[in-house]
Amino acid sequence: MTTEKPAVWYEHLHTEKYTGARRGRIHTPHGTFETPMFMPVGTQGAVKGVGTRELKDIGAQFILSNTYHLWVRPGDELIAQAGGLHKYMGWDQAILTDSGGFQVFSLSDARKLQEEGVTFQNHVNGDKMFLSPEVAMRIQNNLGSDVMMQLDEAIPYFESYDYIKESMQRSLRWAERAQVAHKKPDAQALFGIVQGAGFKALRTESAQGLVSLDLPGYAVGGLSVGESKAEMNRVLDFTMPLLPEDKPRYLMGVAAPDSLIDGVMRGIDMFDSVLPTRIARKGTLMTRHGRVVIKNAKYKQDFTPLDPDLSYYSPNPIRTQQFGNQAQFDNPEYNPFQYLTRSYLHHLFNANEILGAQLASQHNLRFLLQFMEDMRTAIENDELLAFRETVMEEYGYNKPNARLF
Repeated sequence: MTTEKPAVWYEHLHTEKYTGARRGRIHTPHGTFETPMFMPVGTQGAVKGVGTRELKDIGAQFILSNTYHLWVRPGDELIAQAGGLHKYMGWDQAILTDSGGFQVFSLSDARKLQEEGVTFQNHVNGDKMFLSPEVAMRIQNNLGSDVMMQLDEAIPYFESYDYIKESMQRSLRWAERAQVAHKKPDAQALFGIVQGAGFKALRTESAQGLVSLDLPGYAVGGLSVGESKAEMNRVLDFTMPLLPEDKPRYLMGVAAPDSLIDGVMRGIDMFDSVLPTRIARKGTLMTRHGRVVIKNAKYKQDFTPLDPDLSYYSPNPIRTQQFGNQAQFDNPEYNPFQYLTRSYLHHLFNANEILGAQLASQHNLRFLLQFMEDMRTAIENDELLAFRETVMEEYGYNKPNARLF
């Protein structure tokens, strides 16, 4: 029996005594990172509007990239020639890649699903392509990501029981094939994805089947796709106890502050979403006191900071490790977000300046990364319920007819 650690493994540090939330670390070939965490999404090998230096400054740990888009362009083989995605995009921390399945099922109407895989037309030039568990593994092995996701079928939440059962069982078989096709288990970790929509029996069957494969980590998929937040929490309540406590757990596609807390309270370690950068490009900011639509005329003469409670530089020790003594020259009192006024950002968006979207994207990501830092502290101090109560009040969840995310 071997005791050698897998490429990616979870270290548990503390359990919050009132909620059971986990505080831990994920060890990867590209560093050790604190959980629970939020992962910025760099779909095509780039987080839109935010460079890798800025990502480190604001405390990003993992970045998520998209297998489908990188396969279509520039191509996984070209990235492999460049030395892998880390070198290609100039990011030396951890990368998670999804399987590409969500894009195949959401972008292409002309697709044919079979047991072997799915045939479809790509969205760039209409070329016919074929994606299978084996192809998804080959692409991700070429990309060299730290965490790779199995191929599964992305289906609407409210499909029939029979369809969801058939799809879930196929995804289980695909996970087994992915594990066999995985060529670099010593350097990359394959995560399975629990499916089954809102049906407890199907989620149980999916989780038990994946756990029997003894994968390095597990994701909960098929949520945050139109169901209510109460429904998502109900599914997490009966799904999370089915997953091993010594493996990382990942909830896909979630970034709303209340959902982040609710997920952490149910045992989730990792989250991702395009939400913060997508809404930023349209001029919506996430702040401690709720959403700010910066294009609104009321901000034209508002010379206050975007969010006076938001710090810029992250205390994340990884940042100091990466930049060494250079980090000591950063003035801890200097905070670009404090000097950046709402009036100025309002002007940038109205003038269609690219800088507006860049600053808003950086701001929203830093908001969520600091949010997770604060949540980790709350877990360590057994104060997560008080943290949640403060967030619900300050962010505006308790207001009638609140406009949230």
